[in-house]
Amino acid sequence: MVETSQDDQVPKAVVNRMSLYLRELQQLLRSGRNTTSSTQLGQLLGFTDAQVRKDLAHFGQFGYPGIGYHCEELTSAIRRILGTDQDWPVAIVGVGNLGRALLGYQGFGHQGFSVVAAFDADSTKVGGRIEGIAVYSIDDLEKIVRRERIRLGMITVPAGAAQQVAERLARSGVEGIVNFAPVTLVEPAGICVVGVDLAIELEQLSFAVVSRNKKP
Repeated sequence: MVETSQDDQVPKAVVNRMSLYLRELQQLLRSGRNTTSSTQLGQLLGFTDAQVRKDLAHFGQFGYPGIGYHCEELTSAIRRILGTDQDWPVAIVGVGNLGRALLGYQGFGHQGFSVVAAFDADSTKVGGRIEGIAVYSIDDLEKIVRRERIRLGMITVPAGAAQQVAERLARSGVEGIVNFAPVTLVEPAGICVVGVDLAIELEQLSFAVVSRNKKP
């Protein structure tokens, strides 16, 4: 039984765990498993079965008595919840080392994200292709975004240029931005912005390791 609903006040941590549940369900399906349980999902990810049930309860009722969850059914439900049951055309702005690495990442397509264009200010890169994706001049950003109906943008430019790029993407009609530049952006009106600072992630990890080592 799957009865879904949407809670606008769902904590970010819960949404993060929904992505983890989706990955594990997809892996179970690839291994030939048709059903699972909150206990098994929890064990795979290091959570309690109560946590799994509580997280899912934010979005509706799932599962069958005596059976648990049908993997394919729950996978489809979580994809609807996360919005990845639809296509998301993506642009990457900045094709330095990080931008090139993201262009080569195959995992985006598996989750419904299609990188359809890349942009750069370096004229020596413009006109070429990286991993089959055309590289356009940053001067053509608005035109290409509208033409390709791009909905999401990924920013991998130097910190000093990131805010201007974000504002241009917003004016072009992009609905959400992932910012990899090491700077906090002022969110353009009506745009969702997620910041990914890899140095901060390492700092959080080093704190966790140091804190664990201090325990008696």
